[in-house]
Amino acid sequence: MKNILCTLLVATAALATARAGNIIGTVHAEGKAGTDDESAGGAYASRKYKFAERVNYAELHDFVVYIQGTVGTNHVVAPTNPVVVNTTRVTQQGAMFNPHVLPVVAGTTVEWPNNDQIFHNVFSVSDAKQFDLGLYKGNPPEKHVTFDKPGRVDVFCSIHANMHCVVLVLENPYFALADSRNRYSISNIPPGTYKLTAWHERMPLQTKEITVPATGDVKADFVLGISNLPQY
Repeated sequence: MKNILCTLLVATAALATARAGNIIGTVHAEGKAGTDDESAGGAYASRKYKFAERVNYAELHDFVVYIQGTVGTNHVVAPTNPVVVNTTRVTQQGAMFNPHVLPVVAGTTVEWPNNDQIFHNVFSVSDAKQFDLGLYKGNPPEKHVTFDKPGRVDVFCSIHANMHCVVLVLENPYFALADSRNRYSISNIPPGTYKLTAWHERMPLQTKEITVPATGDVKADFVLGISNLPQY
């Protein structure tokens, strides 16, 4: 009887694993219509504005696509291995955080090694997580943070003006960071209907309702833009 029960449990687990679908697609951003014509000449050709840096929406990256809320009946267990954010110097641009955007599931511990030969400081005043690791070099074992509350956490260095990154803390592990060609893929999702959200740090969110099949892929593409915001 015990062997039969074990066999049934294994079969049930295998069936649950087999019943999982994938979400694939692309995500990119577009600017407001009409601004390209203005940049072709006029005031932008003058000395006053020639060095005004314009947003190139075609080159924006670090898009994150994720499923909102909890998925399934089980509590999400955070990864046991900490996710590492490296602090490095980038050529002549000075010290930078790498990666610039880090999506994690709530409960993940992130380490912050300093690979430069100068002091850095890692701190945040965000509502989802506030902390200050102080000034340090190297990789002291105590310099880590556990992100236990979903939300956006902006992280800075108190010394260097251009050191900024975003830890995006999510409620479940069903998310993906788009690649260099703005493609994303979220795998092994339990079948069901979900709210799927596309995120970028300087763009409004876009959410779609999507139904994931028991097997196979479902496609969802996103185009983020400055729209649907209150007009003043």
